Amino acid sequence: MKPQPVVSPQEWEAAREQLLVKEKTHLRARDALAAERRRMPWMAVEKTYKFEGPKGKASLLFAYALGKAQRILAGLDASIGPIFTHGAVERLNGVYRESGVALPGTIHAASAGERDWSRALILAPPSANGTPWTRRFGQVSTGFVSGWMRIRGARRRRSLDRGFVLSDHADWPGLQRAIVATGAERVIVTHGYEAVMVRWLSEQGLEASAFETEYGDSDDEDPHPVPLPQAGEGEGTS
Repeated sequence: MKPQPVVSPQEWEAAREQLLVKEKTHLRARDALAAERRRMPWMAVEKTYKFEGPKGKASLLFAYALGKAQRILAGLDASIGPIFTHGAVERLNGVYRESGVALPGTIHAASAGERDWSRALILAPPSANGTPWTRRFGQVSTGFVSGWMRIRGARRRRSLDRGFVLSDHADWPGLQRAIVATGAERVIVTHGYEAVMVRWLSEQGLEASAFETEYGDSDDEDPHPVPLPQAGEGEGTS
């Protein structure tokens, strides 16, 4: 490998300015493409869906407890019926509400006692799938909400009835811009390439550290994921 040339500070600054111009041009073009993608027309849903009746099965929906579950709740129509949650989800719902995030009303499933679960929607972390906790609901329709559901065979490997594609993953430049926009001086990183991101944040003069949640980084990961790019190749952490 050819060693990098050693130059004067003035030459280094000039080279850096040239690189920044190229980076900004690339990022602006990427943002424009993303905006064009959002303006894409919609397509009518012509497939026939069968919904559960008044005495139908409960719907057990698995989603990562931190962030993904609350994103789902924020987009739900509360009039569909009672919404129950696993304890891991409900605890974080409380934190979100205390922070001013509007979420529909939810009921902690373990506190609901014996009841008719017909037409109920139950939101739980993926780690609850197949555990004794799910048996209280009787016969259920299961679904999983994750960007991994876009991968062929991911739903079948988990023995799920439905898979819904909803990804919270962000690319590396997008995460960098978001962090800078917050103006935060201390950043705690979790669920993803923590070490790489912590190193980059430290290089920017920020106080950074990794935090391992009790809910587990593997909760939202496909058991057979495709290879992810290394740091600096575009796709970053989640």
